[in-house]
Amino acid sequence: MADGKELEAWLYLNPRAGLGAAAVRRLLAAFGSPQAVLDAGPGAWREVGGADAAKALAQPSDLAQQIVAHGLQWQATTPGAQVIALGEPAYPAALLQTADPPFLLFCRGQVSLLQQPSLAIVGSRHATAQGIENARAFAKHLSDAGLCIVSGLAAGIDGAAHEGGLSGRGSTIAVMGTGPEQLYPRRHQKLGERIAQEGLLLTEFAPGTPPLPAHFPQRNRIIAGLSLGTLVVEAAVQSGSLITARMASECGREVFAIPGSIHSPVAKGCHRLIQQGAKLVETGEDILQELRAQTALLSPPSARAPEGVSPAVASARTTDPLLLALGQDPLSLDALVARTGWPAATLSARLLELELTGEVARLPGGYFQRCGQA
Repeated sequence: MADGKELEAWLYLNPRAGLGAAAVRRLLAAFGSPQAVLDAGPGAWREVGGADAAKALAQPSDLAQQIVAHGLQWQATTPGAQVIALGEPAYPAALLQTADPPFLLFCRGQVSLLQQPSLAIVGSRHATAQGIENARAFAKHLSDAGLCIVSGLAAGIDGAAHEGGLSGRGSTIAVMGTGPEQLYPRRHQKLGERIAQEGLLLTEFAPGTPPLPAHFPQRNRIIAGLSLGTLVVEAAVQSGSLITARMASECGREVFAIPGSIHSPVAKGCHRLIQQGAKLVETGEDILQELRAQTALLSPPSARAPEGVSPAVASARTTDPLLLALGQDPLSLDALVARTGWPAATLSARLLELELTGEVARLPGGYFQRCGQA
């Protein structure tokens, strides 16, 4: 783990204005270590890294000095804080196989998870109730099989994926688009702290880095690069989730997608991926069958009813007439009246019962949707 003078040198080389990642890579390739780069001097910096890089190194800005100060302070004062530098034994091998591996990984939690086979689960921040249920159930199933679930701590699908990962034996890694001391969005403060205790918080952004919009697409390459594959649960056609899927494909990793209603905007991105060659999946086992060929560490989960549900209840769900009438697409009460022939009052009472048991979700606009088990 990077510490002391070595960490200070790494932080000083942190990409910033005038000192791009490409220049840093050239300097490291030429001189071998961060400290050797700093010892090389302006002439060598200019020759290898270019004029802008030489100027940035020779005349450090206030930002550069803040990066160094904040980074050293964070590591010294944060319980469980660890910094892993490129090339160290603890650095995840999967990231080394990508085109742009980060120089530093700021970590809080169980760094051993970086050596565990993992799967990324991503999707819309504006997910449907069914999408949230799918993400949580798939993550739980895959975590029980031994996969660590990787996602981005965002609202919607990401949060549900982390929750499912924590409830299984594989746990979860949250890749952040901020400095390591900031949990964003604020609604995930408690979830983030739980991940720091039971899973792993990880970011390439130095302490003090705010949640800037450009950082989140950048962190997606780490989500894709850490994982054997990426599962997209729900996504619009123009979304960060599809960027992650593209990056996974470029890394030679598997891409999976869950199909949805042809009328749902957050299903269209998944349908686009399937048209482009992503594997359509309906159960977690569909994913495990693909990945078991790549790692012998995955074990088949025991066949059982969903957690907290007896086999009799699970079987009854498949024959409940209202659930069968509801299908998988959102429906209004009027549409259900027309489909079942039942009085509206009877339907409303039965829908409330199913809502209380978690089998139906009430959506904005007076719509209802079935919450199935993945």
